[in-house]
Amino acid sequence: MVVLSCTDLTKSFGTDLILSKISFSINSGEKIGLIGKNGAGKSTLFRVLTGELEYDSGHLYQHKDTSLGYLKQSVVYEDTTTLFDFCVEVFKDVIELEEQLRHYEQEISRLSDDPIALEKVMKIYAELTDEFNDINGYAYKSEVRGVLFGLGFSESDFSRPIHQFSGGQQSRISIAKLLLTKPNILLLDEPTNHLDIEAVKWLEGYLKSYEGTIILISHDRYFLDQVVNKVYEINNHELLSNPGNYTDFVAFKKVHLASRQKQFENQQKYIKEQEALIAKFKGHGTEKLAKRARSREKRLDMIDRVDNPVDHTEKAKLSFSPRLNSGTDVLFIENLSKSFEQAVFENVNFNIYKGEKIGLIGRNGVGKTTLFKTILDESFKTEGKITYGHNVHIGYFSQDQMDLNEDNNLVEEISDTNPKLTETEIRTLLGSFLFKGDDVFKIISNLSGGEKSRLSLLKLMLSKANLLLLDEPTNHLDIVSKEALEDALASYDGTILSISHDRYYLNKISSKIIELNPDGVDEYLGNYDYYQSKKELQHNLETPFEEEKITKTQIKEQRRKEKEEQKKKKLEKKAFEDLETRIHDLETRIEEIEALMCLEEVYSNPDRSKELHLEMNTLKIELEQKYEEWETFV
Repeated sequence: MVVLSCTDLTKSFGTDLILSKISFSINSGEKIGLIGKNGAGKSTLFRVLTGELEYDSGHLYQHKDTSLGYLKQSVVYEDTTTLFDFCVEVFKDVIELEEQLRHYEQEISRLSDDPIALEKVMKIYAELTDEFNDINGYAYKSEVRGVLFGLGFSESDFSRPIHQFSGGQQSRISIAKLLLTKPNILLLDEPTNHLDIEAVKWLEGYLKSYEGTIILISHDRYFLDQVVNKVYEINNHELLSNPGNYTDFVAFKKVHLASRQKQFENQQKYIKEQEALIAKFKGHGTEKLAKRARSREKRLDMIDRVDNPVDHTEKAKLSFSPRLNSGTDVLFIENLSKSFEQAVFENVNFNIYKGEKIGLIGRNGVGKTTLFKTILDESFKTEGKITYGHNVHIGYFSQDQMDLNEDNNLVEEISDTNPKLTETEIRTLLGSFLFKGDDVFKIISNLSGGEKSRLSLLKLMLSKANLLLLDEPTNHLDIVSKEALEDALASYDGTILSISHDRYYLNKISSKIIELNPDGVDEYLGNYDYYQSKKELQHNLETPFEEEKITKTQIKEQRRKEKEEQKKKKLEKKAFEDLETRIHDLETRIEEIEALMCLEEVYSNPDRSKELHLEMNTLKIELEQKYEEWETFV
C-alpha cells in the first residue's frame, strides 16, 4: 500500500531552486535513507511533507489512515516536567483508561452488598479490562523505561526536569517521545546526532523492527547500511533512488553515472557530426542543400538533449604529510587518572607509535575529551605519567573551532599560518576540502558548522603537528565532506588519535581501537568491525550455554553445506557480472540504433528503418527484463 507519494514536486526560495520535479512513491513498511550534501534540500523536503512549507508546483499524497511524526535536528524544551512524566504523556489515553479501572475497582468494593448494581459495574469493568489488555496497558511504563535506557538515560535522570538537560540530551528526549508515539510514518532528521555508539546500535535495532514506514536523513553511512532498504539522493535539485542500503546505492550510482556519461558522449558525437554536415550543406550555396540543412537543423532541435552527468557530490583527493617527523615512540600513558569531585577515569595505560591511526571510543561521559585535554596539558591529570616521544608536535581539533579568526576570509585564514603558500596553492588546498570558486572568499563568521569544521581540519593538517588529536572530526559534515576527510587522513603519514562515534569512519581510518572505561582501557588491533567481532565473541564466551555433542557425520555434512554455499555464491557473482555486461551491451546498441535512425540514409530507407525499429524494440524488451533481474541481485 502506498502511504506517501509526490509527483513533479518543485520548491524554490525566491530565485534559488531547491527541488525540481521530485517524484517518488513509498509503500507501507519501507525504510528510506535520504542523503545529499548539506544544503541539497533534504530538510526542506521534510518540511514540505509535513505541511510546514508550501510547495510551488506538483502533487503530494498521504494516505488518509496514516499518522506522521517528525523529528527535527534541534529542539529546546523549557518545560519543568520530569523526563519520565514528559514521555509518559504519550500514553494519555492509556492512563485515563487505567484511572477508570481504579474507579470501578472502588465501586466494586463499595457495592459488595448490592448484587444487581455490582453485576452492572462488573460488566463494565470486564470490558474496560479487556480493552486495557488489548492496548498492552500494563506494560506502558516498562516501554518508556526501555526506550529511555536504550537512548542512554539513567534511572536518576527520570526525575529531572527536562529543561535542565543539555541540547544534545533534549534531542534524545525528542527521539524517545516520537518513538513512543509510534506514528505510521517516521520522518527522522539526523537521529544519530548526540548519540554514543551503544545508543546508536540500540536505535538501529529498534528501527529495524519498527512496523511503520521510516524516512531518515542521515550522514551516518554505517547506520544507513544497517537500517534502510532504499536510498534517495537529492543531487543538483533532482532525486535519484535505488533499492538497498547505502553501500548498494554507491555501487548503483557508479554504474548509473557511467551509463549516463556514455549516452551523453554518444549524443554529443552525433550532434557534432550533424552540425558539421549542416555547415557543409550551407557552404555549397545551392537551394537544395540549404533545404537539407534546414531540415537537419529542425530534427537536431527536436532531440531530447542528455545533460552532462556531472556528479555534484564528487570529491577531490589530496595527500598530506607532516612537516616534521616524530620518533618511533610517540606517546606513552601510564596509570593515568583524572578526578573532579569523583573519578572520571583511572588506570589508563596505552602506547602510541609513529604512523598509527587509533580510534578512541567509549560511552558519552566516560571522559574521552577529558583524556585529550590531559594529554594536551599534563598538569590537568590527577595521577599517572605521560611521556611524549622525540620531536612530537601535537595538533588538536575540537568541535568549537576556536582556532578560527571570524573576520578572515578562507584564503586569509590559511595564509596567516602558512605565509609561504601562494594564493593558487591555497585555493587548490581549499578545493581539496570542497571549497570551490568564490567560496574561498567567504568570511568565516558566515560559514556553516560543517564548513568551519572542514577549514579547521585543513589548518590542522597544514600545521607542523605530527600527532593529531581529533575530537569527533566528522560531526557537522555531510557524506561528501566525510569521504574527502577520510581520504586525506588515510594518506596522512603522521599519527592520529581520534574520538569518534562514526563507525564507518572508524572502519576506514583506524588500525587500532582503544575503548575507554571508567576503570581503564581495552585495546583491539583492528578497525571497528574487528572490535565489534571481538566484543561479540567475548560476550558469547561469557554467556552460559549447553555444550552440544557433534558427531563426525554432522561435521562432514556441515562442511558439505559450506562448500555448496561457497559454490552458490561464486555462481551468483558470475551471473551478476554477466548480467551487468549484457545490460551495458544492450544500452550501447540501443544508443547506436537511435543515432542511426536519425541519419537521412536510414530514415529515407523504409526497409532499413523498419529493420532497426524492430531490433530496437526487441532490445528494449530484453533490457527491461535484465533490469528486473538486476534488481533481484541488489
